[in-house]
Amino acid sequence: APVAQQAQAELAPGASAEEIAAHVVKVNVFAGMERLLVYSEPIREKVKNGEVQLHGAVYDIVTGEVDFLGQHPRLPLILGMESGLISAGA
Repeated sequence: APVAQQAQAELAPGASAEEIAAHVVKVNVFAGMERLLVYSEPIREKVKNGEVQLHGAVYDIVTGEVDFLGQHPRLPLILGMESGLISAGA
């Protein structure tokens, strides 16, 4: 899976399976946020205009704790992209 490969590549060599799994969850949250911003023009425009902020978080089902990850680290780059959708006129 690309998300798992990305997560493993971002960690130091020799990272444990638990460390990789925890990082995969965070990478997956940011990947979902990126898809939302790329494919939803209304949301992307509201974020771009400052009307809405999009923050990621991870909920631990065992402890009930929420780890807030904040905004996407590449937010300015993503907001500068055009929609991932092909227009109907194309």
